[in-house]
Amino acid sequence: MLSPIRLGTTLLDTPVLLAPMAGTTDYPFRRQAQAFGAPYVVSEMVAGDQLARARRDMVRRTAGAGVVTPLVIQLAGRESRWMGEGARLAEAAGADVIDINMGCPSKMVTNGASGSALMRDPDHALRLVEATVAATSKPVTLKMRLGWNAEMLNAPEIARRAEAAGVQMIVVHGRTRCQFFRGGADWSAIRDTVEAVDIPVIANGDIATAADARSALAQSGAAGVMIGRAAQGRPWLPAAIAAALCDGGEADAPSLPEIHASLEALYRDSLTFYGTDLGVRIARKHLSWAIDAEATHLDEPTRRAARADVCRMTRPDDVSAALARIFLAPDWREAA
Repeated sequence: MLSPIRLGTTLLDTPVLLAPMAGTTDYPFRRQAQAFGAPYVVSEMVAGDQLARARRDMVRRTAGAGVVTPLVIQLAGRESRWMGEGARLAEAAGADVIDINMGCPSKMVTNGASGSALMRDPDHALRLVEATVAATSKPVTLKMRLGWNAEMLNAPEIARRAEAAGVQMIVVHGRTRCQFFRGGADWSAIRDTVEAVDIPVIANGDIATAADARSALAQSGAAGVMIGRAAQGRPWLPAAIAAALCDGGEADAPSLPEIHASLEALYRDSLTFYGTDLGVRIARKHLSWAIDAEATHLDEPTRRAARADVCRMTRPDDVSAALARIFLAPDWREAA
């Protein structure tokens, strides 16, 4: 049985978290995850310097005050000044918790000395942590990997120093940066970080089922789990895993009508949030993931055809009609 975790005024009764994922955990998706009961969802990565410059897409990523609760905003950067300014702006936007990105493996991010590249220079990384903590009255958390590569597994060292600097929770993805997403996440390797600190440590990486979550918790000794790529197209998954960990069962998927209603709500939210033209385009990835993951009542060729049709559509009413055929019609081929 998982124990609750408190971060400032935020109480996580069941520590099952939705990971920050660029291009995935936007405001409409996080709204749906919480509508299903996800206890804790994290924004897409927000670059502190670009937020300070009011770049429109970065400001948009901080949305959710009063709707997504708790509002957790993840910051990324390579300079103390901008991490501090980003933290102040995130708090002003209504953040309840501010997370520091030290785990993104993307070359676009690491080539700029941000994300998991920071693990190569713990002294510099800690200056960013200290600047973030000093700039906000909100709890600060940290997400990282096991290390940069197999020769630099320094997550325990960074975690100890981050805890001393005021970080209140650590998330560790069970791979190094140089692994990217290759191979399997090593949940047992997270235990070294768990044992290095007194604050909660959350296990992340390859957790897609309740059985995965139980194995990750047992192998790592972590206080909770974070669900990442397995939730793409399945905003219900974190809540379902949380429920399964509480009652001892499995993570049950919603019915097709419930999935359809959620997708329709996400789609309409996207049109409102981004504007129709941009919203139609941005929502396509969410709809594609959902069709791949959820329309398993269709055979593979039919599912591919349905996904392709939806991604070509430009009129919202056509998309809505297609989603209804895919998820509500007894035989999509006949209804189409």
